[in-house]
Amino acid sequence: MNDKFAGIGSFPRAELLSGPTPVERLDRLSQQLGIELSIKRDDLTGLGFGGNKVRQLEFYFGAALEKGADTVLITGAVQSNYARTAATAAAKLGLGAVIQMEDRVRGMDAIYNTSGNVLLSRMLGAEFMRYPEGEDEAGADLALRQRAEELSNEGRTPYVIPLGLNNPPLGALGYMKAAEEILQQDDGFDCMVVASGSGLTHFGLLAGLRALGSSIPVHGICVRRDAAAQSQRLATVGTNLDALLNCDPIVDAADILTWDGALEPGYGHVGPPAREAIMMMARQEGLFLDPVYTGKSFAGVPGLVKEGVIAAGARVLFIHTGGQPALFAYQSELEI
Repeated sequence: MNDKFAGIGSFPRAELLSGPTPVERLDRLSQQLGIELSIKRDDLTGLGFGGNKVRQLEFYFGAALEKGADTVLITGAVQSNYARTAATAAAKLGLGAVIQMEDRVRGMDAIYNTSGNVLLSRMLGAEFMRYPEGEDEAGADLALRQRAEELSNEGRTPYVIPLGLNNPPLGALGYMKAAEEILQQDDGFDCMVVASGSGLTHFGLLAGLRALGSSIPVHGICVRRDAAAQSQRLATVGTNLDALLNCDPIVDAADILTWDGALEPGYGHVGPPAREAIMMMARQEGLFLDPVYTGKSFAGVPGLVKEGVIAAGARVLFIHTGGQPALFAYQSELEI
């Protein structure tokens, strides 16, 4: 293990994972797509409804606990898996949780605003606040810090889990560790496919592989921004991660791979490729994907096969990042 990877051990980490998640072969989809397809079941990370955010939050909650925090604050879309998972972790660790819901997805119905992750977060006892914009990360973080200051004045000890790119990417460390877990399970994949939104899961996985000496390509499927904008974001995440670990660059620019063929009609809305991917996974393998992240990211698998980027017979690992509670908020968009 090199110094770039070993440096992760210097960061405090809250134990939230239930253990390694399985890698399973998808026989029927492998036959249908003409590839050897497996799935990394990070929907089974064990806290609440699981998902990739559990791995990220181990490091944010580690920092929060080290600072003696009694309340965590987080921002995200109304149906944010990240916010719901943070509220779940807070409940498990005996902390309070404040969720700021950003108006990122326009034109949604009442079910979207009350069901799914919103319902679960209310069950967990989270405090809610609203932010009227959906593309203002700096403003959303500032609003959280203002609420944190109010809590401090009330005698609380808050910890803000930030969103903006000008913050240390602690969450990426969780997927550097996930890369180690995957390689221990099977190091023979020709490529991996994962959702790319904030960039911490995608870049963390890629950085972990490279730090461990693996050259496996990682295709990040865009869920919020087009490929060019997402690649630029990932480059910034990489610079920040290098600074966090105090090391030379871990990832070459040429290793950042993004695909936006399932992005439309935009973040939080379900287009035909994502809808087809959700139904394909359900009806061929009996597994559920979510409409915001994994539906779009799995659409990238047949999309990249069709484009010839993934070759016939290739061994492909799809990272299932969870998010199934959001399905119940998207009944009208799924149109089943």
